[in-house]
Amino acid sequence: MKLLSDQLKVKRGLAGLGLFTNKIIAREEYILEYTGEVITEEEANRRGGKYLFTLNEKYVIDGKGRSNIARYINHSCKPNCYAELSHDEKQVFFRAEREIDSDEELTCDYGEVYFEDIIKPIGCRCSECSR
Repeated sequence: MKLLSDQLKVKRGLAGLGLFTNKIIAREEYILEYTGEVITEEEANRRGGKYLFTLNEKYVIDGKGRSNIARYINHSCKPNCYAELSHDEKQVFFRAEREIDSDEELTCDYGEVYFEDIIKPIGCRCSECSR
């Protein structure tokens, strides 16, 4: 599987820093992997943070490191990509929900729990809600 990490750049978006593509990305194309330290759910609850990605009931990826550029994919109520868990539940990849234009910000739906706990109290700043 070819990933597009070298075709992406971090720059300012509607909700702070965001991740943008330098090329058109085809629908269903793999974009990049969410990387970081794999920790237990218990350790994730102890640490807290905004860059925790649940793999399963036992393990979480702590993606707080700056080398994990997938952490810059912002939430959107109408996303252009989605997260896909590998078959062995050890990796997370982002894929294009639809064709994504060059220089478009990559966005995904962070899910109901994250939205209710983190986004809703401060207000959603995605392009759909900022209109």
